[in-house]
Amino acid sequence: GRYAQHCYLAHMDFRLRSGLAAIHDIGNEADDLRFFGGEYGIVTRTPSPGWQFTLLDSHFEGQTKAAIRTRVTGLTLVRPSFKDVPTAVSVDPGQTEQLWLEGGVMENVSGPAIEISREDSLRTQINVERVVCRNVPTFAAFRESGRKIAGVGDSYVVAEFSHGLRYTDLGKPPKIETTFGAKGVTMPPAPTDVPALPPAEEWVNLASLGAKGDGTTDDTAVLKDAIAKHRTIYLPAGRYRVTDTILLKPDTVLIGLNPATTQLVLTDATPGFGGEAGRRPVVTFPGGPKPLLETPKGGTNIVTGIGLDTGGNNPSAVAALWRAGRDSMMDDVKFVGGHGSGVPIYNTNNTGDPDPTRRWDSQYPSLWVTDGGGGTFKNLWTASSFASAGMLVSDTETEGRVYEMSSEHHVRAEVQVRNAANWRFIALQTEEERGEGPFAVPLEIENSRDITVANLNMYRVVSVVQPFPYAIKISGSRDIRFRNVHCYSNSKVSFDSVLYDADHGAELRQREFATYTHTGEAPTKGKPGRVERLAGGFANISGGAVHPNGDFYFVDARWHRVFRWDTARGRVALVDDAPLHPTNLFFDGSGNLMVVSYAGKGVVYTYRDGKLVTLKPVPATERPGTAVLPVTDWILPDEIGAGKPVARPFHYVSPDGSTFLAARQDFVDGTLTWGVKLQDVIRSFGLARNVPGQPFYVTGESEMRTYAVDVAPDGSLLRPRLFAEQGGEGVAVGPDGKVYLAAGEIYVYSPEGRLLDTIRVPERPTQVM
Repeated sequence: GRYAQHCYLAHMDFRLRSGLAAIHDIGNEADDLRFFGGEYGIVTRTPSPGWQFTLLDSHFEGQTKAAIRTRVTGLTLVRPSFKDVPTAVSVDPGQTEQLWLEGGVMENVSGPAIEISREDSLRTQINVERVVCRNVPTFAAFRESGRKIAGVGDSYVVAEFSHGLRYTDLGKPPKIETTFGAKGVTMPPAPTDVPALPPAEEWVNLASLGAKGDGTTDDTAVLKDAIAKHRTIYLPAGRYRVTDTILLKPDTVLIGLNPATTQLVLTDATPGFGGEAGRRPVVTFPGGPKPLLETPKGGTNIVTGIGLDTGGNNPSAVAALWRAGRDSMMDDVKFVGGHGSGVPIYNTNNTGDPDPTRRWDSQYPSLWVTDGGGGTFKNLWTASSFASAGMLVSDTETEGRVYEMSSEHHVRAEVQVRNAANWRFIALQTEEERGEGPFAVPLEIENSRDITVANLNMYRVVSVVQPFPYAIKISGSRDIRFRNVHCYSNSKVSFDSVLYDADHGAELRQREFATYTHTGEAPTKGKPGRVERLAGGFANISGGAVHPNGDFYFVDARWHRVFRWDTARGRVALVDDAPLHPTNLFFDGSGNLMVVSYAGKGVVYTYRDGKLVTLKPVPATERPGTAVLPVTDWILPDEIGAGKPVARPFHYVSPDGSTFLAARQDFVDGTLTWGVKLQDVIRSFGLARNVPGQPFYVTGESEMRTYAVDVAPDGSLLRPRLFAEQGGEGVAVGPDGKVYLAAGEIYVYSPEGRLLDTIRVPERPTQVM
């Protein structure tokens, strides 16, 4: 089967005999699955829509090739068991994986338990903890190098196996390292933290008690009466309108059919929840937060298969106020509002809801765990833009576990942790939209300790145009463990830094890393900076080019402005601010400025006698002039990775004929992807001139790789070969022959691809000239 966003499987056996696999391309969460036989149990890759895949409490036995075959999945395995297989997890050749495996058991694994590819890639992030091994002679093997990690005797426990980019101190350069800690002892398998539902014969159907579930009738009294008289209540498909807080007893279990069709609903302006019909939400005093659903302190409650809808005009609302204890569970819950709600969510310019009385960021957090609350939270989708955050954990030291939660599309914050301890966020995914989230922080941790965040994905959508300084903010906290972090955007404004230590003003800018533990101590002071800041006050500059006289021209695309750094006077001067969507610049030998525009189809313009003149694309041919090419893209063409030529069939020739921009068909056609132009001559942070007889360098942000190519006289790219397992926003060859790569800092490489130096800069660089 193939699965999409917010889907799951549970309590299933697969008996495959000689079949290929039970499941192909799975997402996003599953538990209690058992696989017997077959070549593989699971064959999978990146799930929809870029979320991770999390598998809990599942068993694999008797596969002939590997239990799991994977690539770029964000594979998250909690308490898996593997028996009588050659390999537990095999990463496809030439591919990367973000693997988190905890609390597992491996028995009679004849080959390497974990087979790893692209060991030098920043995208390869492997972390394994607390795994019991019996008859597992080789724990891990690296495909390209042939290096192996041997087991420790016949029975042993892996306390930690880690491979990938490791930060030990924000003041020191990170390194790709492998660590393996194991002892020749044994221990019992880790117990599950997923409580079982009561037997079906104990369920009481809410509809049989008189609930209508029609979205109009007030079902509050029926629901409260059911909770008072019954422990386990089943809610069939329906929208159950309520007008007061639904307070559960300590052992109440609520079971819905699924969160898309079974929902508890507050209509807008429900009395007591702060809203007023026909008016925008206002702050109401006194009163404070009022929950739609509330659990009692220390309860063992289970809530599963239910959507919680607080509307858009109930400013006192909290969808779920959770005080239940460590043995409670919230599972398969959707916090309704915004994306995935099945209703229009934007006005005409994406700055708010179509109904002005429904205001974004007007309610308390959707899921608020506080006052000693804890438990297991799995397969949650919290995307209501009306809430101030998707989840807030505050004032609790009770153990909490979050497995596969997507928190997205909020205005200020996705997940907040305040005054909390003993929590684990495993496979947390965040996403920021252009309308709601250009200033949202995915994760804030304040005055907290003993927090683990593993297999974390943080994404900004392709249409975002507003930069933001960091994705994670930490203050007053210690012992915060990050394992496997993937921070990305196919826009040109991903987060400047992944992590910001607010106590010490330190930043972690590398967007892909495997290990960092925040101790709360001050980082080591690095070397003094060798870069001087000349000017500021721009939105997001890039697209620069150097005039023959040495002046540097650049673009602030957000405001349609072209600037010049006047070398002689040492100041910035405005060149043009006409609303012509400039993105990238280049000069010809005579000093004519060419501008690549986002507007229209394949627009490149120049200036002649004070007037704007567009250049027409002509078929590519061998030319005596110098080719100008983009140096970076979100995803480089497949041909680059395969070592094949890349044609660029159109040229935009400069007025003096000395220079030409080599472009692809998609630029000439003005092709849209997700409603946005992603052609490399636009998406690149800058263009560069080819120097005949020397390698030209292109870098890919997604794959985190840089390649050297040769440029043919017609501008096509020949003989692509891997230069460095590092990718970023810009790359250039210096006058010293060294290669300078912008990727959070400036990395300096020898012509052979050996890292020589790291130049720390005060802000994230986007282009090197």
